[in-house]
Amino acid sequence: MCGILGIVSNRAVNQDLFDGLNLLQHRGQDAAGIVTMQNGQFFLRKDNGLVSDVIRTRHMRRLQGNIGIGHVRYPTAGSASCAEAQPFYVNFPFGLTLAHNGNITNADLLKQELINQNSRHLNTLSDSEILLNVFADELYKQTQVLKQAISPMLIFAAIKGLHQRVKGAYAVVALIAGHGLVAFRDPNAIRPICFGTRKNAEHTDYMIASESIALDGTGFELARDLAPGEGIFISEEGEFYSALCADKTSYSPCMFEFVYFARPDSVMDGISIHKARQVMGRALAKNLETNWKDHDIDVIIPIPDTSRTSAWVMAGALNIEFSEGLVRNRYIARTFIMPGQSTRKKSVRQKLNPIKEEFAGKNVLLVDDSIVRGTTSEEIVRMAREAGANKVYMASAAPAVRFPNVYGIDMSNQADFIAHERTTEQVAIAIGSERLIYQSLADLTTCVHALNPAFSGFDNSCFDGVYITGDIDADAIKRLAQTRALHADQKNDDSQLDLHNDQ
Repeated sequence: MCGILGIVSNRAVNQDLFDGLNLLQHRGQDAAGIVTMQNGQFFLRKDNGLVSDVIRTRHMRRLQGNIGIGHVRYPTAGSASCAEAQPFYVNFPFGLTLAHNGNITNADLLKQELINQNSRHLNTLSDSEILLNVFADELYKQTQVLKQAISPMLIFAAIKGLHQRVKGAYAVVALIAGHGLVAFRDPNAIRPICFGTRKNAEHTDYMIASESIALDGTGFELARDLAPGEGIFISEEGEFYSALCADKTSYSPCMFEFVYFARPDSVMDGISIHKARQVMGRALAKNLETNWKDHDIDVIIPIPDTSRTSAWVMAGALNIEFSEGLVRNRYIARTFIMPGQSTRKKSVRQKLNPIKEEFAGKNVLLVDDSIVRGTTSEEIVRMAREAGANKVYMASAAPAVRFPNVYGIDMSNQADFIAHERTTEQVAIAIGSERLIYQSLADLTTCVHALNPAFSGFDNSCFDGVYITGDIDADAIKRLAQTRALHADQKNDDSQLDLHNDQ
């Protein structure tokens, strides 16, 4: 999972890009980057680290121009080398730079096509560089076929060609040197992307972002989300164009965005994330009330921060005391998106600390947004017992995660999931709790879908093993796990050539 951003203005965009990326920092803390454009020239700064560490004052001065894109990275495909920080750049045709959120599922096939048939060079392991080169190749084909200068029509034809070649999940922002900003979304709308405007006396500024919070925090007003398969082009002069660029579409966003990734103050695909988590809490309360009538829960405590809304609503619906019994250190990154299991486990106790009087002598229900590897759950259950809890129960606002996610979430190795080949009772034992309650997938889908009936469905693949792109089978999952393992071994390799980065 990553965060992407793009801005077209009539004034310098470096500060808005910096501020917007900080608002998207929750989507990735591994690397950050900004590219701006002035007079057809790109200015780039990217590296591993948080936005505030990567982009310093000296870099801001050099990021010149009224148009630019930015990225915060959470690595899934590729390695964690600083050479794979985004945006990526190619100089032909026109000069292109691109930032991508998602994961390309036919990356290996595309890589061979690009090298063998299109004579393009790939310098990293990243599927985002592959996506950039496919876009570059499609743009070049259109200029050759139509024998015309670049135009919105030509750009949308190139996006359509890309949709026909690329499988997987992708939300993209890109710059074409001397022309403008491009954005597009995969035909299934798996990964989020929206745009908004900021009007002044002389100009309408545009921002494209992964989440609406980036718009809110920088003075932009949300216009709408990109439709499945839609492309947008905004010229340097601020002329706005859009077109549907895919023949077959399905409005099926990733459910895990609503469960965990997105900020509660964002609106995504027409749904308030806060509201979505409220209805998840209400459904989970109904589940518990139906299936555990004689419960002895004294207090409900959320595992901060993502589960707070669901836990609060659940406590109200059940007329059980709600308490903030765990204090989060806000200077520790989100453990789920940290690379490496050992790093995640070590950071749990650094991130959370119990208020002992909220646990002592009580039967406690801990509520989390989801349980994936079980690392956090096991450690927090242990902390609750050490704080004096009489009994410790656990509830998850999401169903059991049993299948790999191949669309941009670091869930590739099925054996890492605590629910893999375990019943709910066995998972409860594994994390050390007396009882475990999962949200049912039917309840989760029903309650969120009711907030936007326009959806065709959801990408629920990590819960049900159904992959909506239609190209994922057991062999593909096995290859993906092997590739991720190989890339993990190379994650500290900084030997790749890092091109065009302003140090």
